[in-house]
Amino acid sequence: MQRYFISEEKANVESNIMITGDDVHHITRVLRMQPGSKIVCCTTDGVEALCEIVEFTNDQVNCSVLEWMTVNRELPVSITISSGLPKGDKLEWIIQKGTELGASSFIPFNAARSIVKLEAKKVGKKVERWEKIAKEASEQSYRNMIPTVSEPSSFDSLLKKASNYDVKIVAYEESAKQGEKKNLVQAFDQLKDGDSLFAVFGPEGGLTEQEIKKLEEHGFYICSFGPRILRTETAPLYLLSAVSYYFELLR
Repeated sequence: MQRYFISEEKANVESNIMITGDDVHHITRVLRMQPGSKIVCCTTDGVEALCEIVEFTNDQVNCSVLEWMTVNRELPVSITISSGLPKGDKLEWIIQKGTELGASSFIPFNAARSIVKLEAKKVGKKVERWEKIAKEASEQSYRNMIPTVSEPSSFDSLLKKASNYDVKIVAYEESAKQGEKKNLVQAFDQLKDGDSLFAVFGPEGGLTEQEIKKLEEHGFYICSFGPRILRTETAPLYLLSAVSYYFELLR
């Protein structure tokens, strides 16, 4: 069943839903759906509706709600992935796969060792592309929500944003080299359903000692993710998988 996200909350939708934007082209030109075709529409507050297409206009698809559904595929805890800007298309990979694994938001940041420095005039188009990747991954993985993707942040701004979260962790390869094993589990033990977790990952060169010190001063758990050293694009996926196992599969 094809899924589409609409820009309305359930409370603002009665028995009819209007689909607009690029999804209109996808429905009419790519999938060539007809009136009577069934689709699933997701509201901004994460509620799904089984819908039937009623009619097409030039710029929208009008649908009738057949049934509101209560399936929830979101992780029990809200996870923000904050990655030091990596090279190439690695951030796109993190956003796509991180969305599939249940991340709630992504906040890239300019780490001291980030090689990539985005020009201000290019940021808007980059964020637009990242948001599209998150949307398509949400549709593919049957998410109830589309993760938010922020503009690249400064390190100091990152610390301010993290202050609003229940638990904060940072992945640090030096901890892995030293055999640290307990901090990630201790961080998980502090969380309960509905809480928020802020996770920071360095770029290819890792985080500096000064960055780690500042994070620790702001209440971050300094964590290893096992004895192996993970790439910057692999570590967030490890965390999300561990969260799913700990909070979903073990229960």
